[in-house]
Amino acid sequence: MTYEPIMVPGPRPNQALRTVLIVVGALLAVCCVVGACVGLWLYRSVKDSVEPARAAATAFLDDVQTGNHPGAYGRLCDRVRDTMTQEDFARAQAAQLKISSYEITNVDVKNYNGRLTATATVEAVQETTGAQFSQALALVKEDGEWRVCR
Repeated sequence: MTYEPIMVPGPRPNQALRTVLIVVGALLAVCCVVGACVGLWLYRSVKDSVEPARAAATAFLDDVQTGNHPGAYGRLCDRVRDTMTQEDFARAQAAQLKISSYEITNVDVKNYNGRLTATATVEAVQETTGAQFSQALALVKEDGEWRVCR
């Protein structure tokens, strides 16, 4: 006669550990979704605050580059326009070397006690010499519009 061992069932898996792992996994998934939503909201809010300042700097530089000095003067802040006439501004711009191309590499917007300011960093190339230079344009928000205030 042969001996047949009795099959004994193995130990049951721990149900409590399984439940804890499912709960932790669900919480981790919820945290990832919430984090992604907050990140997207933050990205959009920063982009929405930076783009109008970038557009104002671009419009000013386009006017200066094309020689539209009255247009560029109109994009200056009140403080600068109070200290300089349009003719003085046009004369000063005509005396400078023209730029052939430019790129706005950074725009930094700040809110200090409700006063919005921005700094646009511009990399430009002079037309006649081909020299590259970097310049920071200061902008301020006046009457709901961004204006260059250098």
